[in-house]
Amino acid sequence: MRTRWHLASLPVTRPRFWWLCFGLLALSFLPSLHFYFVGEEPILPLTSLEMWFRGDWLKHTIYGLPVGHNPLFNWLLIPLASAAGWEHGLLLSRALMVASCLLTALILAGLARRLFGDPAFAGFAAAIYLSLGDLFLWRGALAYVDPLFGLFVFGSIASLWLACERRNTAWLLAAMVALTAAFLTKTLTAYVFYGAAGFVMLFRREYRRFLFRPASIAVHAAGLGAAAYWLGVVVGGQGHGQWMLQEVFLKLVPENAGAYLRRLVAYPADVLVRLSPPFALALYLIFRKRVTVSEAAGAQFWTAAAIAGLNFLPYWLAPQGGIRYLIPLYPIFALVFARVIWRSGEPALRLAVRWFIVMLVAKLIFVLVAYPYYQATYRGENYLSTAKDVQSRRGDRRLYVNDLTATGLSVVTHIDILQLPAPPLQWPPASWDDALLLTEVPQAEKDQVVAKYRIGGDDLYLVCRGGACPPRTTR
Repeated sequence: MRTRWHLASLPVTRPRFWWLCFGLLALSFLPSLHFYFVGEEPILPLTSLEMWFRGDWLKHTIYGLPVGHNPLFNWLLIPLASAAGWEHGLLLSRALMVASCLLTALILAGLARRLFGDPAFAGFAAAIYLSLGDLFLWRGALAYVDPLFGLFVFGSIASLWLACERRNTAWLLAAMVALTAAFLTKTLTAYVFYGAAGFVMLFRREYRRFLFRPASIAVHAAGLGAAAYWLGVVVGGQGHGQWMLQEVFLKLVPENAGAYLRRLVAYPADVLVRLSPPFALALYLIFRKRVTVSEAAGAQFWTAAAIAGLNFLPYWLAPQGGIRYLIPLYPIFALVFARVIWRSGEPALRLAVRWFIVMLVAKLIFVLVAYPYYQATYRGENYLSTAKDVQSRRGDRRLYVNDLTATGLSVVTHIDILQLPAPPLQWPPASWDDALLLTEVPQAEKDQVVAKYRIGGDDLYLVCRGGACPPRTTR
């Protein structure tokens, strides 16, 4: 009874309470900053290190091989890591992603306050965004570029919305700056998200008049021109545009009809699970007919729902693609979920607080106990110990690498940092000899295995050829 009384007394209509909830949710991201590499996290610090070493701010490489990625994240990381030390590159990469999530939440709060006129709801929407399961428990603190991409994409949509609301060309300019930053962070799909949002807004007459003004058309033309200038002049001849288009088109090719049908059924369920508890709670309140408070800003709510739905469709219907590609939509989803919960009254808000508590407890157990144990005993810490062992075995001999798996990338990133100021490891030439190689699969007829490392469920081999091989022992 004491707990029920306490929850019933929570000031759920006050902005300060929801910002307190937001702060507690935000603080829970801090322990994750100190994990070892997870998945393909080494890509960002590794490419940044190679760019920094060459003094090249445009060309993205892995092991010296060109990769068609855009470099805005690298531009953010390189000054920080070169000042703090590259051994902190992973932590700084994660910190940038957490900061991206928090900034996205603040932009969402500002947009929610402008659209719905309620400062308490603005704080609630920000807290709901941070509590989305996929973001809160996993991706929000991973060094994948998606949260930064999501920040800029959502920032462009929010600025477009505010521009339409205020009939303000300056906000439209801000939308184009954010959209260009999103493109420079990742890929061309930024324009798809923005275009779908703009298409939805055209259905509102007052917005349509503003967007078809000559000044608005000129601002959008300038924004598109910036992307064309980047592809055609700044990185012209490097194949960036072709690589980006190819990456998109590959996701439109199904493996087979059966796999595609299974995906059509499974993908919405996967989204429901990963965006819960807010998504599940909103659905529960709708089906139980608990959404009883009338919507004073119906046009804004349905605009948000339409933007989320229209942008969701291509990722649902595409034969391939993971949940992380929806991260730019997370704040729009959160706005819709938050509004449904808010309109269900104070009992629903207190239920949301219970879920915040459950999520916090679950996350603290995960980040303080479960995942550190996993990394110490199965995969994570052994990336660094393997790198140190390889360094001790190689001596002053040349070392190449051709392993592009997450395991190989993680070990090599540690080696590159350990051997500074020596240059980063490179891909081997076509005919290499008198050197060592880190590889996933040795060539039996050419390579002599110096060491085999078992990291999680993967094998990594250190092999040699020619004069780099230690003398064979005879019996």
